[in-house]
Amino acid sequence: MTAISPRRPADAPRQLSAPQTSLYANLEVSANRHPEKAAILYYGSTVSYRQLRSEVDALAGFLQQHCGVARGDRVVLYMQNSPQFVIAFYAILRADAVVVPVNPMNRAAELQHILEDSGASVAFVGEELMAHIRSLPGGRVNHVISARYADYLRDQTDLPLPEVLTSSAGPWPHAESVDGHTALIAWKDTLLSACVPRGHEAKPEDLAVIPYTSGTTGRPKGCIHTHWSVMHSTVACARWPNLANESVMLCSVPLFHVTGMQNCMNMPIFIGATMAIMTRWDATCAAYLIERHRVSTWVTVPTMLIDLLNLADVDQFDLSSITYLSGGGAAMPQAVAQQIQARWGVPYVEGYGLTETMAATHINPPKQSKQQCMGVPIFNTSSLVVDPETLAPLGEGETGEILVSGPQVFDGYWKSPEATRDAFVVIDGKRYLRTGDLGYVDRDGYFFVVDRLKRMINASGYKVWPAEVEAMLFEHPAVQEACVIATQDARRGESVKAVIVLRNGEHATEEDIVSWARERMASYKVPRVIQFADSLPRTASGKIQWRLLQEEETQSRNAQSERRRLD
Repeated sequence: MTAISPRRPADAPRQLSAPQTSLYANLEVSANRHPEKAAILYYGSTVSYRQLRSEVDALAGFLQQHCGVARGDRVVLYMQNSPQFVIAFYAILRADAVVVPVNPMNRAAELQHILEDSGASVAFVGEELMAHIRSLPGGRVNHVISARYADYLRDQTDLPLPEVLTSSAGPWPHAESVDGHTALIAWKDTLLSACVPRGHEAKPEDLAVIPYTSGTTGRPKGCIHTHWSVMHSTVACARWPNLANESVMLCSVPLFHVTGMQNCMNMPIFIGATMAIMTRWDATCAAYLIERHRVSTWVTVPTMLIDLLNLADVDQFDLSSITYLSGGGAAMPQAVAQQIQARWGVPYVEGYGLTETMAATHINPPKQSKQQCMGVPIFNTSSLVVDPETLAPLGEGETGEILVSGPQVFDGYWKSPEATRDAFVVIDGKRYLRTGDLGYVDRDGYFFVVDRLKRMINASGYKVWPAEVEAMLFEHPAVQEACVIATQDARRGESVKAVIVLRNGEHATEEDIVSWARERMASYKVPRVIQFADSLPRTASGKIQWRLLQEEETQSRNAQSERRRLD
């Protein structure tokens, strides 16, 4: 069956020509153009583009000459947001090697899997994460370069600092071994070596980054991205809203994740903008940074904006410098989007992407945004909605699986040929990635996510998409956040359960929520069970871990059934 090409807003650009170079070349160009400009603002201290490039080159030389890193080698980057993360990322690329970013929330077992799977023999590790490296079996890596983030706090500041920057640390050991095999090297010693790297050889088709998926359907899998796929996404992030190099960007989302990596690091370096980096999220600190540095661009997740808006003294801060506000990962509640528009006069521009696509495949046109919408396909990108079982393309308004094809799509999963084959499908001669997300396209060519393919709740044969119920629950005046999961039901098979966080100072009972919901949604969608919580579990990138809540619910129900059986 022939694919249906959805229409597109008139002002949505279609084509993009990205540089045919390595990512490191972006830093080289910006450092040559703006050597004294602030590349990084870090809690009141500054790193210029000249210093950034100088330290990147010295570190790349150290990797090559002291750690034996060669072209194509994988190097693990296991740190929180910091100047060192940016420097290490580009040093790995400058050494013609491949960055393997690791979630700093990962612990020893998860870290061990990624080290073994990627084959990395060198790792950059934040000082506070060293305990997890030390607990690994011996011989996993040959060299560990450990960084103390506070070393880049070179000026006094009155900003609220995260504990990792204020906790006391002992003097750096020298020539230490982690396990009798792995050499531990202090960050500052790598720079003092003043090594000169070999000529840069990486080409657009060479591997650049292997980010790992969250592992929700098994062990995490590495996504193979070349300099070309990352470059296309990097340039698109800048060109879609036409950001200028005078932009100051608040970097509050994790840099290990593709959203932060692309929008808060690679993109600003490409255009020569300034990054205001936060190691840990703190709404009050974010408000100070926006006001003091006249932050103009903030790519973030809805939860951070909700935190900021809920500050008791938010109106005491001048946040008027923000001209572009964007994000993805979770739908922005309509009520919050309207509040943002009313307060700051700017829309929250939603987008959509995956680790497999190195961030965005769809973004809303800045001047024609639709709320709770993933937007339209970006430059050089095609997208279809198909029947998940037959793969037949569907028409306007019909819900099916979203497929994407474009330069930013990964080459496949690292050392997983079977998973790679399952991830793609060919329609009309074009190779598409199966996203696993359900959605539809409207008459204007805008795409909307309904839910994850595997998250559907089946209540007496009626299909319930949790994201839809969550969006409606957000409209309740007492609800700050909600996560909808399935709960077992003897009669219906499954019923809807909502885990709810109430706003500060608000009160509501289970009966209040259910009664309110009955007036606003179909009966089969109404939550039959309400659980109140102080907070919802999240990933480091800010996404609610609905699978964790679902697993806890399933285990609890199974335990109850077993007790009834024994009684």
